[in-house]
Amino acid sequence: MTQKRNGSGLAVGPGSRGEELARALRFCVEFIRGFRALHFVGPCVTIFGSARFDETHPYYALARETARQIGGAGFTIMTGGGPGIMEAANRGARDVGACSVGCNIELPREQKPNPYLENFIEFQHFFVRKLMLVKYSYAFVALPGGFGTLDEVFEVATLMQTRKIENFPCVLMGVDYWAPLREFVERAMVAAGTIAREDAARLLFTDDPEEAAHWIAQRTRGLLELRRPPRPLRILGERTTPQTR
Repeated sequence: MTQKRNGSGLAVGPGSRGEELARALRFCVEFIRGFRALHFVGPCVTIFGSARFDETHPYYALARETARQIGGAGFTIMTGGGPGIMEAANRGARDVGACSVGCNIELPREQKPNPYLENFIEFQHFFVRKLMLVKYSYAFVALPGGFGTLDEVFEVATLMQTRKIENFPCVLMGVDYWAPLREFVERAMVAAGTIAREDAARLLFTDDPEEAAHWIAQRTRGLLELRRPPRPLRILGERTTPQTR
């Protein structure tokens, strides 16, 4: 049988049984590394956005201030760990002494972790990384970005719509940038009945960091359960202090 060709070695069609088992084990190891590295990060808010905006761009400043407001409310700020919007959000967390976490991705074009991370882990596969960005978070903020950001936003929206995760707050910042998407959601998807109006209502569009932080705080109040924090196990070499892996 002729197999598909791509550069990643992932979606290549069927392999031998040994190859498939080895691939599955690599995925398992990557998931376990993520679970261990992020076990003690606390309740997070994940901020998505492009890696291509530098610190002179208004969206960088918006992301930084938004992270300040959310981090100041006691949340850990989690990002994809790279430059641009991700760096700005981690930097905003650092500004107010909030915990700053990154889930970086290994790419052919090297993407180094930004310098404002207390704890970061690198992943080889986007689907593993994307789960980690969702698993530990109680709210999501998306600033302007490309295909990756859209993928993350719609993944979160789909998980909430299908009740795979709770109805967590989801904020889209950069109102002018998101205007075509907002119009498509409301005038095409809702109008055609492909999503319900309450699905669209889960998204807050704003350019006000204080409004975003307040909306998140209000809507997560009932979701943040009072639990005894997990205790590190010495036998596993666990510590609650930030680590880099």
